[in-house]
Amino acid sequence: MRITLKKARERKGFKQEDVAKLSGISRSYYTNIEIGVKTPSIPVAKRIAHVLGIDWTYFFEEKCSSREHSKEVS
Repeated sequence: MRITLKKARERKGFKQEDVAKLSGISRSYYTNIEIGVKTPSIPVAKRIAHVLGIDWTYFFEEKCSSREHSKEVS
């Protein structure tokens, strides 16, 4: 789980649905980003970061989530 992302959302008093709507993405996609199943594209990362007041490069500090990586290796 991307703890920083969840904490930033909670600090703002947002539900996952709120962040998704403000970022122009589906709630399910946002949920997958927050739990580390998906890594957003750069434009989506920038929109989420703007909504939450975090640095957009946070999403790319790790190459990708372990779940996403294991699918690429298979």
